[in-house]
Amino acid sequence: MPRLPQRHPSALQLLRESLQQEGDATTPAPAAPPHVAAAPAVSGFSARQRELLAAPLDRAKVRQREQGRMRVSYLEGWQVIAEANRIFGFDGWDRLTLNASCVAEHERPVGRERKSGWGVTYTVRVRIVVIAGERCLIREGSGAGHGIDLDQGLAHESALKEAETDATKRALMSFGNAFGLALYDKQQRQVSSGREQGSATKTAQQQVEPVDAPLEPAVITGLQTRIKALPPSRLEAFSRGFRVAFQVPDTQPSLAGLITTSAHQRWIEGFLGLRSGA
Repeated sequence: MPRLPQRHPSALQLLRESLQQEGDATTPAPAAPPHVAAAPAVSGFSARQRELLAAPLDRAKVRQREQGRMRVSYLEGWQVIAEANRIFGFDGWDRLTLNASCVAEHERPVGRERKSGWGVTYTVRVRIVVIAGERCLIREGSGAGHGIDLDQGLAHESALKEAETDATKRALMSFGNAFGLALYDKQQRQVSSGREQGSATKTAQQQVEPVDAPLEPAVITGLQTRIKALPPSRLEAFSRGFRVAFQVPDTQPSLAGLITTSAHQRWIEGFLGLRSGA
C-alpha cells in the first residue's frame, strides 16, 4: 500500500509546539523537523504588518494616570490585546503565563471608613509567541499587580489580573510603537495624531482602511452565510473580535444585523482569510 505524503506542520502547530518548550525570551524558535527545513519558508512579517508595526503610536490611544508626583502615559490592557489581534491576527499569536507568585499579603484599612480589608501583590511572568511567516517569535515579560479589597479573595483576583496584564504589555512592547514602546521615549517622538503620520503610514492606512460604503444586500447575505458556517470555537472568536473591533457592547445579543458597511466586510474577510495580506 503506497505511503501517504507527509504534511508539513502548519504555522499554528509550530506555535503550539514552541509554547511547550522551556527557554528564555532570547532563545530562538524551536528547530523544525528535517522535512520542514527542506520546504520553502516564508520569512518574517508581511509588508502590511511591518508598516503597522513601524507606524507612530496614535496619541488618541494613550491614557495618563497620576503616579506619585508625576503623570505617567500608558496603554490600557485591552487596547494592547486588540492591537495584537489586528496586526498579528486572532490565530497568529498566543500567550502563556509561565509563573505567578503572591509576594505580599497583609491586612490593611480600606476606603474612607477605614474598614478592615486586605492588600495583596502578585508578580507574573508571561510568554508571548507570534507567528511571522514560518517563524515563531518568542518574547517574555514580567509584571506586578496590586489588589486592595475588603474581601481577601477579591484582592487576590484583582492583583493577579493586573499582574498578568502588566506582564503581557511588557512582553508585547518589544514589537514596537503600536504596543507602547514609543512611550518610553521621554520626548515621545513616535507618538502622533493621525494628521501627523508620515507618508508611508498614510499609504498603509489607505490600503487597509479605504472609504466606507454601504453593502449590497447580496453581499451582506453572503457574509452572514460564511459566518454561520464557522465551527463553534471559531464563531466565538469571531464574535469577540467583531465586538472589540467595532465597540459592540455585550448587551447586543446578535451581530448579524450590524454587518452593513464595507468596513465590516473588510474586517470579516480578513478574519476569514479571504483578503490578501490578512
